[in-house]
Amino acid sequence: MPPALTDAHNHLQDPRLANDLATIVEDMRRAGIASCVVNGTCQQDWPVVARLAGSYPGFIRPAFGLHPWKINERTGTWLDDLKSYLDRFPSASLGECGLDGCDKRPDLAAQTDIFLAHLELAAERDLPVSVHCVKAFGPLVDVLARAPRPPRGFLLHSYGGSTEFMRRMLPLGAWFSCSGYFLHPRKTSHLETFRLVPPDRFLLESDAPDMAPPDAFLTHPLPCASPPLNHPANLPAIAAGIANAFGEPPESLISRTTANFHRFFGQV
Repeated sequence: MPPALTDAHNHLQDPRLANDLATIVEDMRRAGIASCVVNGTCQQDWPVVARLAGSYPGFIRPAFGLHPWKINERTGTWLDDLKSYLDRFPSASLGECGLDGCDKRPDLAAQTDIFLAHLELAAERDLPVSVHCVKAFGPLVDVLARAPRPPRGFLLHSYGGSTEFMRRMLPLGAWFSCSGYFLHPRKTSHLETFRLVPPDRFLLESDAPDMAPPDAFLTHPLPCASPPLNHPANLPAIAAGIANAFGEPPESLISRTTANFHRFFGQV
């Protein structure tokens, strides 16, 4: 029997998947995916993440956080609300949270304050954290220097930084996850960075319904407008593509990333 796959980061709560969610989950299970982390992004979707975790115990592992794109949507009770969800789900993680330096995003200073609150909560409760970081690697270093270090470390999900920065982050507790997006030919240099991540710090993710892989890896297409949505059951094909790029048998890559998944997120 092939080893079970684990998806370290997705967004099954996304409204674009709502009409077909039961079928999508069944497709994931048939594809050999044994567990996944569903990452909340704002107060408005945390209840949906909670419902999914309750509907699919063991299979869906909830994560709750404020995505940097959405911090302006928060209310004055956001931190208390976040703590209440973590109280309800002791095996939950924090995220998606982090920093984004792209234009037209919320102010980076405000993002920093919110991100610091997540890191402080992670240290206080010994929780893993899934981190979004785009065009903000310098500010990320500054925040990590100010924040208490999460004992379980932090996952730079769908990591798009350099090899040098990856190596700089390792002593600070960073883990790294790769999505199928990096199988696009123009992302070859990023795959080389992922290949150099220490074997015990590497995870697989779909980031569904976004970050779709090239068409050759879309084994489970979803009807939608362009660009295509990413079905999380594409993950076995994505894993095989990444393993091929690494020069590693797919079974080996899947076995070690699944073991890493349980070390980082904990056993249910």
